[in-house]
Amino acid sequence: MRNTFKVLFFVKRNAVKKTGKAPIIARITVDQAKTQFYTQLEIDPDQWDVPRGKATGRGHEALQINSLLDDIRMAVQKQYHSLLETDGYVTAERVRDAYLGKTEKTRTILEFFAQHNEQYLQKVKMDPTNKTYWRYELTRRRLEEFIKYKYSVSDMPLKDINVLFVENFLLFNENVHGCNHNTAMKFVQRLRTVVNFAKNTGMLFVDPFGNFKVKFERTDRGYLTMEEIMAIYRHTFPSRRLEQVRDLFIFSCFTALSYIDVCELQPDDISTGFDGNLWIIRKRHKTKVTASIRLLDIPIAILKKYKGKLPDGKLLPVISNQRVNDYLKEIAAMCGINKKLTFHMARHSCATSVLLANDVPIETVSKILGHTNIRTTQIYARITDRKVSKDMDLLAQKLDHAGIRKRRRASVI
Repeated sequence: MRNTFKVLFFVKRNAVKKTGKAPIIARITVDQAKTQFYTQLEIDPDQWDVPRGKATGRGHEALQINSLLDDIRMAVQKQYHSLLETDGYVTAERVRDAYLGKTEKTRTILEFFAQHNEQYLQKVKMDPTNKTYWRYELTRRRLEEFIKYKYSVSDMPLKDINVLFVENFLLFNENVHGCNHNTAMKFVQRLRTVVNFAKNTGMLFVDPFGNFKVKFERTDRGYLTMEEIMAIYRHTFPSRRLEQVRDLFIFSCFTALSYIDVCELQPDDISTGFDGNLWIIRKRHKTKVTASIRLLDIPIAILKKYKGKLPDGKLLPVISNQRVNDYLKEIAAMCGINKKLTFHMARHSCATSVLLANDVPIETVSKILGHTNIRTTQIYARITDRKVSKDMDLLAQKLDHAGIRKRRRASVI
């Protein structure tokens, strides 16, 4: 869509000076939006041709004024075309400021990144340990490193960020830092969030993500089978710390709580439900969506094991997520499990091996996980070969039964 652009001049007749002359004003119109400025020229209003927007007559003063107005018009037009060519967008105010030499402050991508992260920190109540905030900070530092590596500068104007820049940033994370595609795309996704943040502040620029699609590759997330879960649960560990980490992990395997939700679990989160059973009902830390989880015998036994034995009214012994994952590697080795065991795997294992494999409908699984979208639940809960075999056995039994009944009807007839 083309811009409509016009420059015209008029006399400000209500500002006539003692000399009898009035200032000549230039008006710029871009897409029906108008702005104006003083040309520093003056003329007797009676010597001004309103329809033509110029001085009347062939006298020396009239010719000189009209010549200067033509110069102003050409200079303004030049600024208009220059802005349109370099930035892809124009406003009347930007054309006026460019002509008057009032260059607008060029804001940079890292400046916006720092502003975004500071605002996000306010949202999480000034908690610099917040995982999402830390990831945005990591992305800002990675972007700063990329700009120096690729362009040999410390920062870049936001308006210079284009789709090629985005693609190069993706490749930088894959090739230089060895990230897999999905991890590299996460960095790009956070960059897009900051670009959208800049747009929402009123910054005008060509969106570099207009022709770039953030696309993740489907991955097969790990989980434990029920046999592996029970092997960990029944194993006797040589140290108290390994035993405690095992208990945390198994508790999550039967409740689908994430690490942070286990850490934040309070006595008030557990209550007797309408059915007489104990339930965990709490909002998930990440999404603030309420998860409703009925406690089974194993997690109840774990809670009883630590009841009244921990400081500050804690229900379970918690340590840092990094140390937990370090201990889980030892636990996997001791139990003969050849998988990269992480705490988050407990959540996937609960959805797949504890719930879905035992015929719990995926709608119920979604409610337990605290999801608002079944598609999200499908990432956590996979149909295992054992589940497929079990379902096919049931189908075969039904078909066999139907076949027997059919033959019996035929024999009767």
